[in-house]
Formats: sequence, structure tokens, C-alpha cells
Amino acid sequence: MDLTVGAIIEGKVKSITNFGAFIALPENRTGMVHISEVANAYVSDIRQHLTEGQDVKVMVIAINPAGKINLSIKRLEPKPAPRPRSGDRPRQSRPAAQPVPTQATVAKSSDQLFEERLKQFMSESDSKISSLRQYSDHRTKSRRR
Repeated sequence: MDLTVGAIIEGKVKSITNFGAFIALPENRTGMVHISEVANAYVSDIRQHLTEGQDVKVMVIAINPAGKINLSIKRLEPKPAPRPRSGDRPRQSRPAAQPVPTQATVAKSSDQLFEERLKQFMSESDSKISSLRQYSDHRTKSRRR
């Protein structure tokens, strides 16, 4: 069996180290799965994901000239949906288009319409300014002096 980059093969976990796992491949060959290639999530202890003697499906990601074979398990798993980070704020979208006037809105005077629009503008403006202040206050406090 000729190994090529991108090939998916079955192997057995031969030994586990702190930095990865050695996988026994067909034809008495051995490849290594680095700890960063075990799972899509952060892996602090590889022994929580693999055990010696376990059968695994791996993908060949590189073969260097010296004959060392780099393998990956996580590239065969579906990618998880990106999670929003804790510091991310939801993006504010543009204000919705003005509604089509109905009988109730036509009956309002132009002063009432102006007052409602002004009130809406002021509330949106206040929320934007407060979020900017929070951001700039945080940036000011975190700078070195």
C-alpha cells in the first residue's frame, strides 16, 4: 500500500506520549498524530481521547523525506460551528425601513410623528454611545502607564 498525502487509513494506537500518539499502520509502518491533530477542541491530556490498542481512522497529512508520517484524526471529523467569544457583542443592524403609513399613523399630527422619531433616535443614540464608552473605558484602563 503506497501512502499518499490525503489518504485515509485505519491504524491502531501503538503508544501515547505527552505530545502525541504513535499509530501502527499497514505494512509495519508507523505514523504520529500530534496532540493538536487529535480533536477540534483544545486537548490538554491526549489520554482522555485515545488509549493504547484503540483502532482509529487517520488521514495522512504529510510525509517528510526522512520517511516520517504525520497523521490527523481531527481532519476526519466535521468542523464545529464557530462559537461567539465572550467579549463579542452582537452587531447592530441598520434600523428597519419606515413602516407604510396606515390609517392610525395618518391620523397623527406631524408633531407627534416628529416626537416619536426623535425619541427613537435618542434611544438608539444613547445605546450606541454607552457601548462606545464601555469600550474606550476598558481600553484606557488596560493600557500600561
